[in-house]
Amino acid sequence: MDIASLVGERPVVIFSRSSCCISHSIKTLFYNFGANPTVYELDEIPNGHQIEAALVQMGCRPSVPVVFIGQKLVGGANAVMSLHLQSQLVPMLIRARAIWV
Repeated sequence: MDIASLVGERPVVIFSRSSCCISHSIKTLFYNFGANPTVYELDEIPNGHQIEAALVQMGCRPSVPVVFIGQKLVGGANAVMSLHLQSQLVPMLIRARAIWV
């Protein structure tokens, strides 16, 4: 599975599971910033298992949520929250043109 083609030219992409409360929290964080991420619910799309396997091969553990900003892998919930707590998440979103201030 080619993750790069799914991330494409989108400013923010989140790979998620609809039943994962941590994924829900990360999506809510981005929505609250005014971003409109592209979300792939891996348990709701036909090739979700293949995408999840590709994410694991990239070193993503746990496999969801996984966040890309500006076509670059940020990581999971811990990485996103660390960036947020260090006041680095919003500037990344602005550079990726995911939000405007």
